[in-house]
Amino acid sequence: MEYHKTITLKDGRACTLRNGTAEDGQALLNIFNVTHAQTDFLLTYPEEHSYTAEDEAELLRRKTDSADEIELLAEVDGCVVGSAGIGCVGRKEKLRHRAEFGIGVDQAYWGLGIGRALTEACIACAKMAGYTQLELEVVAENGAALSLYKSVGFEEYGRNLKGFRSRTGGWQELVLMRLELDAMSREDLS
Repeated sequence: MEYHKTITLKDGRACTLRNGTAEDGQALLNIFNVTHAQTDFLLTYPEEHSYTAEDEAELLRRKTDSADEIELLAEVDGCVVGSAGIGCVGRKEKLRHRAEFGIGVDQAYWGLGIGRALTEACIACAKMAGYTQLELEVVAENGAALSLYKSVGFEEYGRNLKGFRSRTGGWQELVLMRLELDAMSREDLS
């Protein structure tokens, strides 16, 4: 799946949102490590991630070639400062209407509109892929993320009181959220 859009950030700079390609393997690995070191709200710690730049390049190649999955990169001044993506929950008939959403933005770029733009781009891509439900999990203490997700239409459908076990903070409650999508074909979005 391919996507490309340039937006203007709150500070006036341009930000390009685009699907990552195999050539972006090292950049994706770098931003993953940066974002996962900056906050305790993401799924893993950087050292738990065993992918290499070559592994990331292969993942990006597969996502670009996919009709229903994507990994987007946010670039500011030629640097990758965030990533977000959607992936199929399952390929079986009972699951293939559902997609998962994940995002990470370098803290130095928080508050500029990148998170919202990446989220909205992933929603558009999920619709284009024909999904009818987009899902995510967010740490309950992450008020900024909760506010963003609610503002674009995600609704809470459950909680996991012991969803994460943080090295520093103990148990972290996860809020399970979903967004009901209007199924749209590729032709409808052309």
